[in-house]
Amino acid sequence: MDRLDELEIFVAVLQYGSLAEAARRTRRSAPAITRAIASLEQRFGARLVERTTRRLAATEAGARLAERAQLLIGHYQEALFDTTETQLSGLLRVTAPVQFGRKHVAPLVMEFLRLHPDMQIEMVLNDRNLELIDEGLDLAVRIGHLEDSGKVARKVGDVTRMLVASPAYLQQHGSPRQPAELAQHQTIVGTLKSPRNEWRFGPNEDGLRVKLSPRLLFNEVESQLMAVRAGHGIARLLSYQVADDLAAGTMVRLLPEAEPSPMPVQLVVQHIQRIPRKVRTFWDFAWERLSQLSQINGA
Repeated sequence: MDRLDELEIFVAVLQYGSLAEAARRTRRSAPAITRAIASLEQRFGARLVERTTRRLAATEAGARLAERAQLLIGHYQEALFDTTETQLSGLLRVTAPVQFGRKHVAPLVMEFLRLHPDMQIEMVLNDRNLELIDEGLDLAVRIGHLEDSGKVARKVGDVTRMLVASPAYLQQHGSPRQPAELAQHQTIVGTLKSPRNEWRFGPNEDGLRVKLSPRLLFNEVESQLMAVRAGHGIARLLSYQVADDLAAGTMVRLLPEAEPSPMPVQLVVQHIQRIPRKVRTFWDFAWERLSQLSQINGA
């Protein structure tokens, strides 16, 4: 077994979460999978895989190797394509959060189509994380840590949860000096992912919990932004969502010292093995463009 095979097996073990499933998917025996991982760990000089309560997962060293291995395998597969085939063609289906997709993904999609006129791209914007296989999607933009370690992710930057209000609201009601004071303020809450009646603080949102009596509740972002601009209260939104308002002075950032740790923005695909050329090309293109965005990385 050559060393590229070992890396492919290692990535498959992490993707499928078990030695047996990796053996079935790669059409190898279970002992061959075990030997490949042991050989790789011996050569790497560190443990790469550990068992959690339900599945196998990468150690810290394994996660670093997996990221490099995925890129290496992808570039190797790209090199196998007929070099005379220069035009990409076919349908690519991409999903992203609604506002992020409109603001950042749609422009790069249109630029990609100008470069590859035989391609067709369908954008599926949804603030819920759609399942790639179930929905027939090729690639997703995800905000936050992945719950499914079987998928393959490539980080493009970070965003932060921020408390914001309009200058008019603060002039009338004053600025909170600490998170606990938010309980006495008018608040605007998103209902899609977070609890409706509390905001959590601390690096991992596992510290102080402030109980709220929201004045307004919305299941999408744009309505929250409109309500904040109109002076109806304080909201907690992501940095890219409020970046333009903060720059224009229509919103004010509150209590930055209490903000949770940043969340990753990632490009996600279901598999790294046998990734189609059109997906790999868009994956690289999107990573290059999105990783340069100041509204993601705070530059």
